[in-house]
Parts: sequence; structure tokens; C-alpha cells
Amino acid sequence: MAKVELRGVNKQFGDVKVIKDVNLTVEDNEFVVFVGPSGCGKSTLLRLIAGLEDLTSGEIHIDENRVDHLAPAARGLAMVFQSYALYPHFTVAQNMGYALRVAKEDKASIDKKVRAAAEILQLTDYLDRKPKALSGGQRQRVAIGRAIVRDPKVFLFDEPLSNLDAKLRVAMRIELTKLHRALNATMIYVTHDQIEAMTMADKIVVLQGGVVEQVGAPLELYTTPANRFVAGFIGSPAMNFFKGTVSGANEVTLADGAVFNHPVTGLKVGDSIEFGVRPEHFSIGTGADGTLSGEVYAVERLGGETYIYLTSGSQKEVVVHAPGDHHVAIGDTVEIGFSMAQSHLFGPDGQSVR
Repeated sequence: MAKVELRGVNKQFGDVKVIKDVNLTVEDNEFVVFVGPSGCGKSTLLRLIAGLEDLTSGEIHIDENRVDHLAPAARGLAMVFQSYALYPHFTVAQNMGYALRVAKEDKASIDKKVRAAAEILQLTDYLDRKPKALSGGQRQRVAIGRAIVRDPKVFLFDEPLSNLDAKLRVAMRIELTKLHRALNATMIYVTHDQIEAMTMADKIVVLQGGVVEQVGAPLELYTTPANRFVAGFIGSPAMNFFKGTVSGANEVTLADGAVFNHPVTGLKVGDSIEFGVRPEHFSIGTGADGTLSGEVYAVERLGGETYIYLTSGSQKEVVVHAPGDHHVAIGDTVEIGFSMAQSHLFGPDGQSVR
């Protein structure tokens, strides 16, 4: 497979800068996910790699060879889109082998590659069917098979699971992870769903406004987010944030008056901060390093876990994850504790304070 390097990549549409000085390396055989909210530039960045958009400036290299001047077909890539884009009058086998027929490969070679891909994707029994006779998940696998038979240097996926229902999305996430291992392939995957990113990626690239906010392994982004944006985007439900100020040497005061000790390296008294705790890092009752209290206004019981929603001082919503069917009712006042080891502090610039 291949290594992909982006060097100072920029993209403008008119006066609007949508990709801003992106420098990124995707290692050989890596599964890298571009994630971020709608409009952050993740699909545009993928299209730049694919050659479907032209760079404004910068360079793209694949295996040390510069490719940004090459046409899409000459880059050795294969792309799977959100839409299956299958030919309805072709069989599965014909759809999967179409690009090879256009390239005028011989029939025996095409048949061998199609059957090999079909075996990997568990589509062998469906090769003679038309797309209308397939489920959504099977159609998406055909679209992936169409990419596999081309034996590309890099696979590009642009939100390929977004048209599937929730249960099928989970199944296909696992299938794509298995496929990556089976092919030892370099894969770049775009999604707005951070759960997909966390469960599938070797490395996540978090984007906002065309800027790369952080690059790292899923658990690295979860445990040590570089800034408030990454902290709030990675994790479900999202991290709870409390506004406050630096009130002394290694002392923070929240807007509701709660005071506790926390390292404030690089900050001075009076600086605004935001204090973050993930729902799963709160405990019911007194905490090791700090305790808040609030009134419960909603409870979600999911069987093996419960989500408790409460108001705490000036904070209109605090989400707490509790294991099992926790005994709490709407209107109850509960104490929730936290430890500094699992909390986060962000300075006036939104950057993490450690």
C-alpha cells in the first residue's frame, strides 16, 4: 500500500478559505479518520487527495512521489462515496468489475479479482443479483468491492455508512475494521460521527473551520484533548463544561462559587477558564477532589447504564453517567463528585492547561 503526505495544503473557493495550511502524514497501512462538524472541510480535504478538487497551494505526496498535478485516475486511489452509485441494470459482479472492463483487462483476470473481493466481503452468493435485490449493507459492500478489485494504493471513504440504519452502521463499522486488517490497506475515512472515528481509527484527525485541531490515537484524544473544541467533540455524551476564573495560586473558582485546587500553569489570577468533566467521570456522592450538587430534571434508563441530567448552580445542564439502573428520581437533589486526575482545564484561548 502507500504513505500519504500533505504539505502546506490550502484550498480557497473565491475569497473563502476552506482548508488552511494542513500538514499531515498518513502512514502505510494506517486507518486514519477525518472527523469534525459539518462544514469543517473534511470532505474537501479528501477530495483534494483524490484529485476531485485542485489545490490552491501546497503539495500532496504518495510514496514520496508528488501527485497533486496528476489526474484522479493516475493517482492509484479508489474512493467509496456516501451514495452507492451502482448501475441498477448490472449484476453485482458486473458492477464490481466495471472499472476493470473500462481499463480493458481480460475477462479471466476480471473474474478472478471480482471473486476474490466477493469472498472477502461475503458477497459470493450474490454475484448474479441486481442491486434492487440487495439490502443497504450489501449494496455498500458492493461499492467497497468495486474499489478493492482496482488494487489501489489508498482507499478513500467519504461517509460511506451515513445512509444505513443504526444497527447496520454498527455491523458495517466492524466489517470495515476487519477489511482493513485483511487487506493491510492504507485507508482514509471521513465522517461527522465521532463514535465511528473512535471505534475504527488507528489515528484521528479532528478538523474545525479547515484547521487541524489535533491528530492522535482515539484514546489519546479522549484522555488528553489539546483544546476545548476537541474535548467537547470527542466523547458521547459530550464533556460537561463549567465557566470560572483563576482565583489564586493553583486555585479555581467556578461561576456558582465552588472553589477547588487545580494546576493553572501559565495563567494568572483573574483569567477566565473552563473546567471540564466527562459524564462517565462523575461519581454519585462525594468526590475525591471536589463535589457539586444539583437538581435532577431528567433520567434516561438504558438498562446497563443510566444518564442523569441535572442543573447545578448557574449550570443549566450537567450530564452524569451512572452504572445500571441507578435509583434517582426527577426533582431529587444529588451530589456528584470528581477527581482532578480525570478533569480538564482550558484557558482563555481554549487551549488545555496541564
